[in-house]
Amino acid sequence: MTAYMKLGAILLLVAIVVGALFGAYHHGVTVTDAKWRGEWNARDNLDATAKALNEAAERDKEQTRQQSINKAIQNGQQIIDQVTADAAAARATVDGLRGAADNLAARLASSEASGNSCIAAASKAATRAAMVLADVFKRADQRAGDLAEVADQARARGVTCEQAYDGLAK
Repeated sequence: MTAYMKLGAILLLVAIVVGALFGAYHHGVTVTDAKWRGEWNARDNLDATAKALNEAAERDKEQTRQQSINKAIQNGQQIIDQVTADAAAARATVDGLRGAADNLAARLASSEASGNSCIAAASKAATRAAMVLADVFKRADQRAGDLAEVADQARARGVTCEQAYDGLAK
């Protein structure tokens, strides 16, 4: 055998050993990569499951909050409707009082016209004062009723807002 053949055989043998070592290394890398891919996929699946569970829990909380807000709005609207009905009933009662005040003023005016001339002059000032007082009473009562209705509705709206906020704070 010549030196070139021996050298070629040694190089071939080295090439085979290097090829075998590279094959073993490549196989190890592939197995390790497959193992880590499996672990990462398992972790990703757990993350996706946890995310889905958290989203479902948050949706349930949001639905509970929204139902609480809807209930507060419904209760508030019932209070506002009751306040409006109470104000209408109060107006009907007050209209009767205003009518009585108008009748009293009309009677005083008619008694002034049909009375004795001495008494008529003396009671003219009293009659006008009573008429002005009746008019002031009517206006004050009407304004007080309007303000009471606005205050009651504002309170009802405030209570509704507070209940809605409490529903969100839970």
